[in-house]
Amino acid sequence: MSSPSIQGDAAEPIVPAGPPNDPPHDPLYEPPRNTIAEWTVTILLLLFGTTTLVQAFVIPTGSMEDSLMIGDHLLVDKLAYSPPGPISKYILPYSDAKRGDIIVFRWPTDIKFTFVKRVIGMPGDRIRIENKTVYRNGKPLEEPYKYHKSDFFDSYRDTFPSEPNTSIDEGARTMLQKHVVNGEIVVPENCFFALGDNRDHSLDSRYWGFVPRENIIGKPLIIYWSYDAPTHRLQSSTPSVEHVTDLFRNFFTKTRWRRTFNLIQGYSSKD
Repeated sequence: MSSPSIQGDAAEPIVPAGPPNDPPHDPLYEPPRNTIAEWTVTILLLLFGTTTLVQAFVIPTGSMEDSLMIGDHLLVDKLAYSPPGPISKYILPYSDAKRGDIIVFRWPTDIKFTFVKRVIGMPGDRIRIENKTVYRNGKPLEEPYKYHKSDFFDSYRDTFPSEPNTSIDEGARTMLQKHVVNGEIVVPENCFFALGDNRDHSLDSRYWGFVPRENIIGKPLIIYWSYDAPTHRLQSSTPSVEHVTDLFRNFFTKTRWRRTFNLIQGYSSKD
């Protein structure tokens, strides 16, 4: 069993994306559970059910800061957005992703990687960004979860849609060519437009396009553990000696106890 990692975004200003075989800047990571921390996951999964219902992930990058931090370990509800069956729809709490929800999904460019972002646009919504402010259906969004950690203004990232000034994925090129009407992105059927909360340092729909409905895995439920560790340790497929040593030496001092067992909730906007 392993805990996938959810991709975040680059911690520096957006740079051109690497070639297709390179790992993305901000996928979720699913590290193997063979350290002290992973015992916690095993116990909790036994309490919650099998990985068919709940799956563990770790955040390796800062694209969702400060909502989700590097080193946050999450339990993700895989049932929430599942297609309802003829009987189960009357018993289980199925729903569709809504504006303001935080979602975990397979990266459209390469489904081997898993990302976490916030839903900004649903099918039919018109999205644009002006001077770092997001407008949806003509109205500026109130986004208390959003952070701008750079004063630098980027002509593509902060005024969108516009002419790309960096490498973007094929999905983003298609989005710009086929889904722009009167200077706004129009979200197509069965798709979502998603952004990171760390808006200046997020590899998101601006750079790789829409999230197809079928790519959504679920919604984060709870931070079951949060540990202060650098990105390179959390993205490794196997825990390094350095990381294991750090855990044994600093488990109690580097664990963010105030974040442990925090519930993760979306933001319900009025529009």
